[in-house]
Amino acid sequence: MLDRQSSLPLHMQFETIIRQKIENEEWPVNTCIPSENDLGKDYGISRMTVRAVLNRLVQEGLIYRSQGKGTFVAEPKIISGPLVRYGIREQLEQMGYETVTKVISVEKAPASLKYSKILDIKRDSTVYVVKRVRYVKSEPLSYHISYIPANFFPKLEKQDLEHCQLCTILEKNYRFPIKRRIETLEAIAAPAEESVYLSVKPKFPLLLLENTVFTEKDLPIEYSRIIFRGDKIKIKFEYQKP
Repeated sequence: MLDRQSSLPLHMQFETIIRQKIENEEWPVNTCIPSENDLGKDYGISRMTVRAVLNRLVQEGLIYRSQGKGTFVAEPKIISGPLVRYGIREQLEQMGYETVTKVISVEKAPASLKYSKILDIKRDSTVYVVKRVRYVKSEPLSYHISYIPANFFPKLEKQDLEHCQLCTILEKNYRFPIKRRIETLEAIAAPAEESVYLSVKPKFPLLLLENTVFTEKDLPIEYSRIIFRGDKIKIKFEYQKP
């Protein structure tokens, strides 16, 4: 029960209890948890407090709501490694997930100052802008925007970007072997465009992975922004001391 003499606010104590019930599998995956009214009565707190805590856990992906049915314990997040060794699609398929990739658009555009610097090309040089959404279990998991110098990869729009990984196409079909990657990871609030493609509300918590790919001659050939739903995935980094 809640300790009303504690300096820790009641809502934080309540949130800790709910997390522990989920982590200890007292409430297994897909279990319908008690209603807001019942939880409020059980712990002696207002329904508004209960709802605020549950809303936070919904955003984190620990629980989910089903209209007219209740609130349920969500499946654990997908754990992915960084993309340095394997692409996200390859990792998901190795874990047994069936993935679907939908190409939103493949367009040519002049490179802005930012992307011309990243790709080491002249400003206003033509780049391909490739937008894709990746789905797992029919739900959007990630939104990919890639910028690729058009002069190195003619007719890229003719390639099978839905069934083949982009990095594989660049390596095998165009013979640009990938040697090095630079990745950065940060938390962001969902912008308008990303929220639409990922089926979340604006400002929903997302993970942004920025990825620059280099050939063996240290030529940058791709810059990508990969935006993951923060409630569906977490990135695992593992290093072994040589």
